[in-house]
Amino acid sequence: MRTIAFYNLKGGVGKTAAAVNVAWHAARWKHRTVLWDLDPQGAAGFYLDVEGTKSYHAGNLVSGRQGTPRLKVDTRWPYLQAIPSDLSLRNLDVKLAEQGSPRSLLRKMVAPLGEDCDLCILDCPPTLSPVAESIFGAADYLFVPVVPTHLSLRALEQVRDWLDQKGKSAPELVPFFNMVDRRRLLHVEMLVRRPEAMRNGLKTWIPYSTHVEQMGQFQAPIAEFAPHTPSARAFRALWFEIAERTGLQQ
Repeated sequence: MRTIAFYNLKGGVGKTAAAVNVAWHAARWKHRTVLWDLDPQGAAGFYLDVEGTKSYHAGNLVSGRQGTPRLKVDTRWPYLQAIPSDLSLRNLDVKLAEQGSPRSLLRKMVAPLGEDCDLCILDCPPTLSPVAESIFGAADYLFVPVVPTHLSLRALEQVRDWLDQKGKSAPELVPFFNMVDRRRLLHVEMLVRRPEAMRNGLKTWIPYSTHVEQMGQFQAPIAEFAPHTPSARAFRALWFEIAERTGLQQ
């Protein structure tokens, strides 16, 4: 099983939309996929229309009294399951710190999902904390959506510096441009002349689009309700590039 995370220290960069759309495409290609919503806000579960279908407690999860396979719920799309968020995840930092070794705990919780899953996607909260350290320990690849602005690039470099401190045990960091508005000169300039911070990044970039906002209205990935739009085509291309990068067979 591959485990990939959509993560950024900075909020509002489109992590959840990317995670949901990539998960949908993975399932479309018949990869048994589970999307785990680790953000207490629960947007991924809302987009997939599974919000509130399971309840659990972060403390029980961390201690092993609740197993992750039992938390999975089916979505209305074949091959795509989800672990919805729970408000108790707002205390996950504390619970992980109490266990004394947060880096390995999430990996242990993710591992049983591999018994009947090909791909686990983690939708992550924007934080550098014990939760982030656990995510870095669990993920094989860290996909970082970056808005073409200097502040977003700064956040990317902070994540890279943090991972560099972890050495060989760190996941592969893979940035990509997201929420690109070609009406803005700075966005266009960064697309044409990619900053050094975007090294090892994906070629695909995702345009800024109202269709991302409409995911909440339709509670579905963009390809379900607007399949011929530029954003739908971009997420499809993003999936193909991620599949190639991670070695998933099409």
